[in-house]
Amino acid sequence: MSKKNNTAGILAGLLAGAAAGVILGMLYAPEEGKETRKKIKTKASDLKDQAKNKYDEVSEKVKDQYGNISSTFKETANSVAHTVKDGYDKYKDQIVSKTADVVKNVESELNDLK
Repeated sequence: MSKKNNTAGILAGLLAGAAAGVILGMLYAPEEGKETRKKIKTKASDLKDQAKNKYDEVSEKVKDQYGNISSTFKETANSVAHTVKDGYDKYKDQIVSKTADVVKNVESELNDLK
């Protein structure tokens, strides 16, 4: 989870730095204020669109990874459940058989004592 937060922080920092650089460059350019404001507005809109596209891309990757992890977890859980059940059934039958043998032996010993 910290890797995702770190990546998002880096991405936000890069976008903010790029925006600040573009704005400063335009403010110091020898153009009319009206033209500079128009360029700033256009560039801000472009940066907003890029950020939204990147967010959508990362969001889709996260959803895909979640789906993959979820499927893998379900398959593993089912496999473990079947293994445990098979082991239980195997040992249950052995215990029932051994218990029946012990009961017979105890009965035999009791009969011999009479």
